[in-house]
Amino acid sequence: MSVEFIGFIGSRNQSEIIPPEGPVVNLNHIETSAKLHENGGFDRTLIAFNASSPESILVAQHATSVTRDLGVLIAHRPGFNAPTIVARQLATLDHLSRGRVAVHIITGGSDIELQADGDHTTKAERYARTSEYLDIVRKEWSEPASFDYAGRFYDVRGANSLVRPYRESGIPVYFGGSSEEAIAVAGRHADVYALWGETYEQVAETVARVRASAARYGRTPRFSLSLRPVLADTEEAAWARADRILETARSLQEKTGFTRNAEIPNEGSRRLLAAAGQGTRLDKRLWTGIAALTGAKGNSTSLVGTPDQVADALLDYYRIGISTFLIRGFDPLPDAYEYGRDLIPRVRALVAEEDARSASRAA
Repeated sequence: MSVEFIGFIGSRNQSEIIPPEGPVVNLNHIETSAKLHENGGFDRTLIAFNASSPESILVAQHATSVTRDLGVLIAHRPGFNAPTIVARQLATLDHLSRGRVAVHIITGGSDIELQADGDHTTKAERYARTSEYLDIVRKEWSEPASFDYAGRFYDVRGANSLVRPYRESGIPVYFGGSSEEAIAVAGRHADVYALWGETYEQVAETVARVRASAARYGRTPRFSLSLRPVLADTEEAAWARADRILETARSLQEKTGFTRNAEIPNEGSRRLLAAAGQGTRLDKRLWTGIAALTGAKGNSTSLVGTPDQVADALLDYYRIGISTFLIRGFDPLPDAYEYGRDLIPRVRALVAEEDARSASRAA
């Protein structure tokens, strides 16, 4: 099983320790980040999406225009665009980039955030809508003749796209969400199911749930894990760096916006906070400090240690079933460079050795 690395391209340089400044769409930052990730050996980069962010497909288009091989993982929220149109948009960009597009379906767990875009559905309704949405997207990508689709949320008649994905294998669909509704839809649709950085026990549990859900459809998804590695030459220095990150994040919360809300809007954040409730250092080197500080706003747990130690911890997740790692730093550009230089080659080497041993045992 090959291993995939996904980075992160923001529309400007910001994080829990870097307050936003300058233009919201910073071309220099986007281009620099894209090239750093490509040169660092990343397979893809995530382009995020929320109710106030720049449009992810357009940012991804620019990232592909300034790189040759780097793939993009475009976060997309179903329900705000017609699925037939989005299918053609993604397929068009897939051709323009020669097969470098993947889509990350984010249904959305916060009622308040979605209302900013005029959506007043419940979570259960949103996931039901997402399932129909992906039914239509896949038909638009694959049906040789015009098709109709009659569902609760969509009534499509005579749809027929002239543009299909660039590769015969199609455009990979990544899927996020930890609620029961999300797991059910993931089983039907996800090519890759994405988790945030949880404990080994939590990850193994979710992998089993999603596999069971997918088995009902005869499907075998892959799995992605999102983490924020904190590296240094020694373990002591790495933990000292983590402490500095935490203190900086705490002092800048009002400026960065990563403040903790009273309400935790989604199941993924609740799971991260449940892990944080067990302690700040879990398993070999899982660090929950930022998750606890911010209320687990998104991908906020870390692996802390030397490159060799963090690579070894990632190998443990690989053994559980994770084959994609989405890694991004608290200092986005220098960390992306560091990951490409020090971490990714080590993990690829460990995975190759692990796969060789498994093949030898099987033989």
